[in-house]
Amino acid sequence: MRLATYNIEWFANLFDQEDKLLMDDGWSGRHNVTRAQQVEAIATVLTAVDADALLVVEAPNTGKRQNTVRALQTFAEAFELRTSNAIMGFANDTHQEIALLFDPAKLSARHDPKGHRDKDATTAETPRFDGEFRIDLDIDATEDIITFSKPPLELAIQTGSGFEFRLIGAHLKSKAPHGAESRDEALRISIANRRKQLAQAVWLSKRVRSHLENAEPVVLLGDLNDGPGLDEFEHLFGRSSVEILLDTGLCDPHPAQALRPRPGWIPSTARFARPEEGQYLEALLDYIMISEDLRARSPVWRIWHPFRDAQCWNVPELREALVTASDHFPVTLDIDL
Repeated sequence: MRLATYNIEWFANLFDQEDKLLMDDGWSGRHNVTRAQQVEAIATVLTAVDADALLVVEAPNTGKRQNTVRALQTFAEAFELRTSNAIMGFANDTHQEIALLFDPAKLSARHDPKGHRDKDATTAETPRFDGEFRIDLDIDATEDIITFSKPPLELAIQTGSGFEFRLIGAHLKSKAPHGAESRDEALRISIANRRKQLAQAVWLSKRVRSHLENAEPVVLLGDLNDGPGLDEFEHLFGRSSVEILLDTGLCDPHPAQALRPRPGWIPSTARFARPEEGQYLEALLDYIMISEDLRARSPVWRIWHPFRDAQCWNVPELREALVTASDHFPVTLDIDL
């Protein structure tokens, strides 16, 4: 079985208010890319990846008129993708939903959120992801109240062979200082964002631990907006969000590769333009983490990087599509389920 995660930048801009595809020459949200070009590129990538289940990060919007599931299934039908079914969890206000596209012949998926729903509850169980999490972030004896702008997606999955596991799709808080007008303000916003992101990782790790304590296999995947050694704020807080999640016992080989002595190949899953410098910034942000019991099922990870993966590089149409479709690249896991 092939599982995948893919952050598709500005996917919502490719649908109208009735969730019909906008295949025209109007500009997409991506620089110098039309909607038709991005739609075709996304379809090329998804066809090549050919996943049995694909977590779509920044999926199309759900609102008063729009519906994420309808939009994704419209896209799948238009390009005859076998991942013809879609499922999502809690909608959010960001126009960037988290959803799963999957092949119904290979698996079934059910939205199954865990945690207590009472905001004032004091039980040992962590709250549901659409609720509030209380934590003392800076050891000042004062609780901070944390929420997810994009609540993680919790699914109960059953494969065609009857194997059951938990799938959690996440898009953690960005650390970027959006809106900062000075260096000091950028620093303040970056630190505040990092603190919230770490708290979200702690919340997520508690849910993972509860599943592991119940001997439930777990796959955690998505855009964590973080990685070991990624920025200077790690020294301030001691560890990254990724390390907090790996400390639960989850496994993904790419963070360890990123920490290997330089020079050498450093894995990356995203590529951002830096026009003021005439360069690109690359980062490892997207992951597929699995519980220890799944490591015996022959897992093989792959980052579909157009300039680092030989198979992607050797297919010009796919290489160009990966660059056009999004500023992130898909990550896949082939595993015997």
